[in-house]
Amino acid sequence: MMKNFANHAGKGLLAVGLAASAITIGCSSGTPKTTQAGGPPAMPVKVLEAKAVPVSDATDYVATVKSRDSAVIMPQVEGQITDIKVHSGDHVAAGTVLMEIDPLRQQASVKSQESARAALEANAVFTKQQYDRYKELFASGVVSKQDLDQYKASMDAAQTQLDAAGAQVSEQQVQLHYYKVLALRSGIVGDIPVHVGDRVTTSTQLTTIDQPGSLEAYVYVPIEHSGQLRMNLPVQIVDGEGKVLADSRISFISPQVDNTTQTVLVKARIANGNDALRQSQFVRARVVFGTHQNPEVPILAVSRLAGQYFAFVAEPGNGGAFVARQKPLKIGQTVGNDYEVQDGIKPGDKVIISGTQFLMDGAPVIPQS
Repeated sequence: MMKNFANHAGKGLLAVGLAASAITIGCSSGTPKTTQAGGPPAMPVKVLEAKAVPVSDATDYVATVKSRDSAVIMPQVEGQITDIKVHSGDHVAAGTVLMEIDPLRQQASVKSQESARAALEANAVFTKQQYDRYKELFASGVVSKQDLDQYKASMDAAQTQLDAAGAQVSEQQVQLHYYKVLALRSGIVGDIPVHVGDRVTTSTQLTTIDQPGSLEAYVYVPIEHSGQLRMNLPVQIVDGEGKVLADSRISFISPQVDNTTQTVLVKARIANGNDALRQSQFVRARVVFGTHQNPEVPILAVSRLAGQYFAFVAEPGNGGAFVARQKPLKIGQTVGNDYEVQDGIKPGDKVIISGTQFLMDGAPVIPQS
């Protein structure tokens, strides 16, 4: 019995020894394998092939929109406003009475002139009758030629005075018409800064009459860019987000430089059919001087660190695998949702556009179109 126990104990120790040997061998051979297979796995990323596209050589300037068919209404006489017959925004036809200025003094002046003319007219009739009478007496030999000439001169002088008085009456009557302020063209009444009871002069602006749909952008270009200006250059009117509101071309270049601002006035006509722009509105005018070819990359693919722009590009590595390479960029203008790249990326590069926040330079990637 003791012999059998010894045999069983020996077999147990042998099994434990074999198991320990197997564990030791497994540990010594498994550690190198894990190290060789280590490193981060390749990350799937979306890529976009950079292509050279035409990019405009454009510069934005502040411009003022002015109506090409806007009439400033100012009185031709002085006086006190007694009635305003229209409101801002009214559509009026040519000849519509806009306002009335107190005409009482002018009416009195016209009446006085008409009375003076009536007196001169009576005098002219009398002198003509005298001349006709002396003309008959001269034919009969009763009066001399000298007497006849004197009455002829008196008649002519009276007629001259009558004509002058008639001209004065006509002038005063014309002036009387100016006390009714008329719209000289059809259009929309602008702001009315005056009120009933205000005294106005010939330099007072009463209102404006605008015809919508015909505008002009006044662009002030710095003198250093004046050498690039030429007629028919494209001009785009854009809003604060860069959206194009209207397309136009340069129709006027001033031959003079503004002495105060050292700018050159450039004009571009605008077709404003949708009424997106208003008279005297400040806008951004983009003058397109030419075009060139450069790659563009999506804004979301570009990161910025300490003032420097970067983007990741998938480049071939060892064994045909791809790795992410961080490229410093020189950024040009913004075109929609893309950046123009002036340096750092060339046409054909595979720009990584997804997962860039998880990438490091040299990280393995699997490009996906």
